Amino acid sequence: MSNWIRKALCAATAVAAAATLALPAQAQNRELRYAIGQPPSALPVIGGQELAKAVAKASDGKLTVKVYAMSLLNMAETSAGLRDGIADIGFVLTPYFPAEYPHTNLISEASMMLRLMGDKVRGKEGLAYIPAMTEFIFTKCPECHQEFAKQNQVYTGHVGGSSYGLICNKPVKSEADMKGKRFRVGAANWSRWVTQMGGSPVTMSANEMLEALKQGVVDCIVLSSPEIRNFGLTEVVTDIAMGAPGGIFSTAGSNVNLKVWRSLSNEQRAALLRGAAVAAANVPFAYHRVENEVLDQMKKRGARLHETDPALVQKSQAFIEQDMKTITDYFASKHGVKRGQQMLTEFRPILAKWVDLVQTVNTEEQYADLYWREVFSKVNPATFGMQ
Repeated sequence: MSNWIRKALCAATAVAAAATLALPAQAQNRELRYAIGQPPSALPVIGGQELAKAVAKASDGKLTVKVYAMSLLNMAETSAGLRDGIADIGFVLTPYFPAEYPHTNLISEASMMLRLMGDKVRGKEGLAYIPAMTEFIFTKCPECHQEFAKQNQVYTGHVGGSSYGLICNKPVKSEADMKGKRFRVGAANWSRWVTQMGGSPVTMSANEMLEALKQGVVDCIVLSSPEIRNFGLTEVVTDIAMGAPGGIFSTAGSNVNLKVWRSLSNEQRAALLRGAAVAAANVPFAYHRVENEVLDQMKKRGARLHETDPALVQKSQAFIEQDMKTITDYFASKHGVKRGQQMLTEFRPILAKWVDLVQTVNTEEQYADLYWREVFSKVNPATFGMQ
């Protein structure tokens, strides 16, 4: 997006905000711009559309949301673009910005602990971790809210996907296969894992993955299987091994520009929270619903699905156990997080609770109701984000 367009959008936003503040919020019918840097068919975009429907319904049409998929802002631009008012709502990939969101990212990057919780969480990783993280941030992480406020944002919950494996253009199923190969990673925890297993981590935006894999810039991407479809990787992926490293990617899926949030009425803020709850449930449920479907489709297209070498799985488990001890030191030294160990200690029982809660969830409606009851219904729109 050119600079003059950005300036024009910012100017228009300022004018709109001034007009809004000049009149009672209850009198305004508003349309908010929601920037998601993923392609239109991607599952988070579908979740964004569900958010828009829920907001319109909850507000009786007085507040509407228009989703801009991979158009208004790309993934790398969304954090700053939301801060500056180019978008009103944004899909903010906090792991892309370690200096801006360190406390949030500490919990996000601890997701490989799921591999330490036994078989009951397998196939439900995102269903448990994402609401646990959302609940933790809402209730036990004031530093997280301060981070978002510094970026002129209000937090409205996390979204995320299913378990991560190796999505490659050559067979990579053992530690020996990893030696000397390049792996695109989306967060520091997977970077540490790749390094420990003998590979070379490469950091880049998800929007660049297709060309990187196609041109041999990377040999593999550490990714969940639904992302193969979301990012159009079908033609370039030839080999898949999902047994390691594990963990999920999660991010702040529908943060709201702080000035916009405060210009809304209590009813409109409540409608946004209702919509955020719908998206927060829709996205991980969709990822888990399609993960095996995508793998089956890739196999039919000729991709090779490999069993991960048990030795690599075992070494990965040992790495995760150690990483849970060192991640707090990493965030303390790199990003100044002072109470990282306390945060993880407080987070674990919340995660354990959610692992149990999702065991009986069989439908998206059940999951959404559970999410609303346990988390979002307890957020007061009259006071949250208003101080």
